Amino acid sequence: MSECSDENRVKYATGTLEGPALTWWNTHVQTFGLETANSIPWDNFTRMLHEEYCPRDEIRKLEEKFWVHKMVGSEIEKYCTRFHELCKLCPAMVTPEYKKIEQFISGLPEQIQSTVTASDRTTIQPLIRLAHKLTDQAVAQGKLPKRGEHLKPQETKRKWEPSNNRTFSPQQPTQHRPTPAKVFTATQQNTQGKGGYQGNSPKCNLCNYHHFGPCKKGKCTNCGRNGHLTKECRSNPNPNLNKNETLKGCFTCGKPGHMRRDCPQNKNTSGNPARGRAFVIGSGEAKDDPNVVTGTFLLNNVYASILFDTGADRSFISSDFSRSLNMTPTPLDYKYTVELADGKLIETQHIIKGCVLTLADHRLVIDLMPVTLGSFDVVIGMEWLSANHAEIVCNEKIVRITLPSGEQISIQGERRGIPLNIMSCMKANKYLKKGYTAILALITEQPKKERKIEDIAIVRDYPEVFPDDLPGLPPARQVESQIDLTPGAAPIAKAPYRLAPTEMQELSNQLQELLDKGFIRPSFSPWGAPVLFVKKKDGSFRMCIDYRELNKVTIKNRYPLPRIDDLFDQLQGSSYYSKIDLRSGYHQLRVQEGDIPKTAFRTWYGHYEFLVMPFGLTNAPAVFMDLMNRVCKPYLDKFVIVFIDDILIYSKTQEEHANHLRRVLELLKKEQLYVKLSKCDFWIREVQFLGHVVNEKGIHVDLAKIEAIKNWAAPKTPTEVRQFLGLAGYYRRFIEGFSKIAQSLTSRTHKDKKFEWGEKQGDAFDLLKQKLCSAPIL
Repeated sequence: MSECSDENRVKYATGTLEGPALTWWNTHVQTFGLETANSIPWDNFTRMLHEEYCPRDEIRKLEEKFWVHKMVGSEIEKYCTRFHELCKLCPAMVTPEYKKIEQFISGLPEQIQSTVTASDRTTIQPLIRLAHKLTDQAVAQGKLPKRGEHLKPQETKRKWEPSNNRTFSPQQPTQHRPTPAKVFTATQQNTQGKGGYQGNSPKCNLCNYHHFGPCKKGKCTNCGRNGHLTKECRSNPNPNLNKNETLKGCFTCGKPGHMRRDCPQNKNTSGNPARGRAFVIGSGEAKDDPNVVTGTFLLNNVYASILFDTGADRSFISSDFSRSLNMTPTPLDYKYTVELADGKLIETQHIIKGCVLTLADHRLVIDLMPVTLGSFDVVIGMEWLSANHAEIVCNEKIVRITLPSGEQISIQGERRGIPLNIMSCMKANKYLKKGYTAILALITEQPKKERKIEDIAIVRDYPEVFPDDLPGLPPARQVESQIDLTPGAAPIAKAPYRLAPTEMQELSNQLQELLDKGFIRPSFSPWGAPVLFVKKKDGSFRMCIDYRELNKVTIKNRYPLPRIDDLFDQLQGSSYYSKIDLRSGYHQLRVQEGDIPKTAFRTWYGHYEFLVMPFGLTNAPAVFMDLMNRVCKPYLDKFVIVFIDDILIYSKTQEEHANHLRRVLELLKKEQLYVKLSKCDFWIREVQFLGHVVNEKGIHVDLAKIEAIKNWAAPKTPTEVRQFLGLAGYYRRFIEGFSKIAQSLTSRTHKDKKFEWGEKQGDAFDLLKQKLCSAPIL
C-alpha cells in the first residue's frame, strides 16, 4: 500500500477483504455506489473499519487490563512482553512517551519501583534494562522470589486488583489466584486431578472456562455459581426488579426501614468484630450494572473517581488516593472486617472523618475507611446513602439526595453513550414522501461583543499598559520575593501528584508557556513541591504549586494587609469608579536570586524552578501588597485604594475621574506593571469590589454571596460551622450585635469537644441568615 496512489488506496485495500468484511463493504457499495465508495478518503475508510471491527468497548476492556497489568514475582520478561503487546493494542495510553514510562513503572513491584522512579526517565528502553538489573539484584538479596516461585500472601501488593488483569492457569498455586475486587469474576476450578479439559471449545481469558460465544464473565453473588450475573439469577428473591425503581431497604430480608447490618434475621449477634460488605466492581462493568452509579467528583477539592454502590455497607477510600487528601486517619476502637463478594475477609482499623464531598455545588460530609481498591478512588455505600436519604434511579443512572433544607439534588452518573441512528438518503426520502416531519437543527454560537481599548476614554491613550500577554521577565523592582527559612530547616521534596489526562495536557501547555516567557527554568534543586490545578472563574485552569511543606518552614512576613472596613471608609461621597486588575500580578515580581531554588517543583515532565513569584507561597500576598503600596503611595487614600493586585479608582465627578484615571495609568506605565483589560471596569457608577457592591448611595452586600448564605444547609461538623462564620463574618458590619448572635455557633467550632447542634444553635444560624439577607445599605 505504500506505493499506491491516494485515490486508489481504498479500491486496492477492499480487494483483499474476505468473509464478513467483504459483506460489510458490499453493503456500502450497494448503498452509495461503487464509484462513490471507492472515492472515500483513506482516513475515513480506516476509521470506519476501526468502528466496525475494533469497537470502543473492546478497546476499553484492553485498557482496563493494561491499567492493572502488574509484574508477578520476578517474572520481568513476561511482564515486559505483555507490556509491549498492550502498548500496541492501546496506543492512546502510552502516547506521548512519558505516559508509557509512567505505565511501565506503575506495574513494577515495590521492591524496585522507587529506584526506577528516581532514575533518569526520558526514554523507556533504559528503564527496562534497569528493571531487569534491579530484579536480578532483588532475587539475589531474597527480596523477590526466584523464577517459578511465588511470594507469600502477606507480601503480595495490591491484593484486590480485578481478576482480568492477567490470565491464570489452573496449575497455579491457590494462594496466588486473583482476589476479586469486583463481584462478577470467576476462577476456573483446578482440574489437575481430573486429567484436564478434553473438549474442543476455546478457553476464555475472562472466566478461565472453555466455551463458545460471548462470556458471561461473572460469578453470581446470590447463589455462588459461575456463568451468570446476580441480576440474571433464578434464585434471586426479586428477579423482576423494575429498572426505574429506586433502591431502598434491607438487603437481607428486603423490607424497608433498616439496613442489612441491623436486620433482625442476622444470625451473628455474638459480639464479634463488626463486619461489612464491599461489592466492588470494575469501572467498565459499572456503566452496565443498573444498581451502581459512577462519576468523577470533588473530594476535599481533589477530583476522585467515585462509585455509588448499594452492595457496600460502608464507604471506603483507596489507601493510595487517601494520601493526596493530607488527612490523618482516626484509629477505631475495634477492627472492622470487610467481606468481599466471594466471602474473603480483610480488616481495617482506621477511618478518615470529615471529608468534604462536592455534589452539584453542595458540600456534604462523609467518613471513609481506607482500604485497597482497584478501579475506583472512593466507594460510597449504603450507610452514607441511607443517612443522606439517597435514592438511585437505576435506568437513568441518577442519584437523588434530599438535603436537610428539603431541597433535592440530582447527580448524573456515567453511562454508556447512546449511539446515533444514521439512515441513508434513500430511506429518508421514503419517510418524507409518507408525510413524516423532518427537522433541521442548526446550532450557532452567539459571539460576545468584545470591548476594544479604542472605545474607552483615557484608556485608549495607554495601549502599552494593556498587552495581550506579559512580555517577559519583569524589571528589577524595589521589592523582591524573599523566602527566609526557620533555623535548621532542611530541603523538602515530594512526589508529583496524580493528574487527570486533561490536567496533564494543561500542565504540558502551561510549562511550555512559562519556559517561553522565561518565568521558569530547569532545576537541580534539592527542593521539590508537587503541582495541582485550580479552576478560575472563566473556566480556565491556574497551575498552582503545593508549597505547604515549604510554607511550614518559612518565616512569616508580618506586613499588614489593609482592613476591608478601613478601605470602604474612603469611598464616602464618590460616584464614578474604575476597577483595575493586574495581569498575573504575582508573575510581575521577581524572586530573590538566592531563594530561586526553594521554589522548585516536580512534574512528570521534569524539575523546574521559578524566577518570578509563583502562586502558593505563604508570604506572596504580603510581599505584593508591600510593592503596590510603594508604587501607589502618592495617590493612596486620595482617590485610590489597593488590595493586593486589585486597584480601585474613585471620584466625585466625571472631570475628576478623567484626571485620576490618567494619573494612575501613567504611573503603571512608568513602573511597567501590566493590566488585563477583560477583567477591568472603567467609568462605571456601581462597582463590585472585595465582595461588596459600592455606588453613590453607599455599600451593599453582594447578592451572589447572599444567595450562597441563603442556601447554606445547617452545619454538621465544626469545620462547616467555621466555614459559615467565615463568610457571614465578612459582612458583620451590616449586622448589629453580630458577635452576640454568633456566640452559640462559635462555641461549636472546637475540635476537641463533641459536636452538638441543638435548638439554640439552629435559631442563631437562621437569625444570621435572615439578617444577612435583609442587610441595610451602609
